[in-house]
Amino acid sequence: MKILTGNDLVTGDVIWWTGEGWSRHVEHAVDVDHQGEAIAAREEAARRVNSPYVIQAEMTEAGPRPAHIKDRIRAVGPTVRVDLGLKPADPAIGEWVI
Repeated sequence: MKILTGNDLVTGDVIWWTGEGWSRHVEHAVDVDHQGEAIAAREEAARRVNSPYVIQAEMTEAGPRPAHIKDRIRAVGPTVRVDLGLKPADPAIGEWVI
């Protein structure tokens, strides 16, 4: 599975392509398959996202899980304190990052 990520131009937040727009939550990401680069180019040209790129992911019960640790960290936020992450109320977040 391939998903598309980048950063929001206004806030700098990590965002994920949902098939219809962008979300701050990786679980909303959809498989872009071979269309990822074209979507990235279109969205960057429209100035909706900064530095979009396609990454490998695997589907889990909780949604897509980025394959590379760098992108898993981008998906959930800082690793130093779980309570500062994107979803601090989620007790499984600490397990998910590892």
